[in-house]
Amino acid sequence: MIQTIEALLNKFESGKMSRRQLVISLATLAVAAKARAQEKPSRAVSINHITVKVPDLHRTSNFYQEFFGMPLKQHSAKTHILGVGDACFFGIEQGDSQARVDHYDFGIAGFDADDVRAKLTKLNLKFDSGNSKESFKFFDPDGFHVQVNAPDYVGHVS
Repeated sequence: MIQTIEALLNKFESGKMSRRQLVISLATLAVAAKARAQEKPSRAVSINHITVKVPDLHRTSNFYQEFFGMPLKQHSAKTHILGVGDACFFGIEQGDSQARVDHYDFGIAGFDADDVRAKLTKLNLKFDSGNSKESFKFFDPDGFHVQVNAPDYVGHVS
């Protein structure tokens, strides 16, 4: 915002903007800033889960089950969901030859998918998945794959 104000002042001082235009522009900035400040944040209250993609689903799943005592909560031919405590889980998916973190997930207090989507759209962020009211994924400003949902989301295997 400071850069915008400085640009407006430079235009005014160089005669490219009238005093009236400067005042209207500054007032518009102030109203917009107040509106943003009043907007309720989508408050993350938990890291709901992290999902990795690995070359050998069963080897990795067995390691985490045995070493960390994570119970197998859900599974399919390509996905295992292991329990972590009462409200979190660790997702393991069959991938290619390169192991990697696929995405991480935040549990959002009072999750409202439409509200969160609207806020992300204002930030020009791209969505990865459909129109689910329960959970969805997007790419953050740095390109990280992020999923959001209510804190009690338990995941789904496919």
